Amino acid sequence: METVGKAGRTEASAHARAEEDLYLLARVKRRDLKAFEALYRHYQPRLARFLTNILRRPHLVEEVLDDTLLVLWDRPDSFSGRSKLSTWLFTIGWRKAMKALRKQDDPVEDRFIEERINPDRSPEQCAGDNRIRAALLHALADLSPEQRAVVDLSYFHEIGYRDIAEIMDCPVDTVKTRMFHARRHLRRALPGDYGDWI
Repeated sequence: METVGKAGRTEASAHARAEEDLYLLARVKRRDLKAFEALYRHYQPRLARFLTNILRRPHLVEEVLDDTLLVLWDRPDSFSGRSKLSTWLFTIGWRKAMKALRKQDDPVEDRFIEERINPDRSPEQCAGDNRIRAALLHALADLSPEQRAVVDLSYFHEIGYRDIAEIMDCPVDTVKTRMFHARRHLRRALPGDYGDWI
């Protein structure tokens, strides 16, 4: 009996997801609203998390998220197929986020952090999660938007450096450099065991 490792299952799952995305995109091109809704349900939470970590302004997150997913509905033919659909959507989100940030210079406060608690966790786990989240958010706040994006895409979305480089329109070595500096900062900024995460 052949055994399949976790990496093999993950790769097979990612391949199946990419195939499903292309199938749904073909239907979106034919103005199939149900296909768009399926893609929206899959990518909205991922993009919202990514944009929240980059923009750190809830009103901008909602605006940029809507604008990003609107491209999927209004201009699905602009997807060339040279990358995964996920990479294309994160690229659009990244560019729109950077454009929105350039227009802003007000201070940032995450007022909705308490609302993003998983209801399946015990009160003790939630309290521990909140302490960790607060420490991590505090440390991440000192990173540049580019460094936050690299950390977010790599750790929270499991996107490889090559795809991150495509999303951020920069060389792979630039992504590696940003990650190096981000990790170095986080190790210094996160107290005790938190520094061991990175």
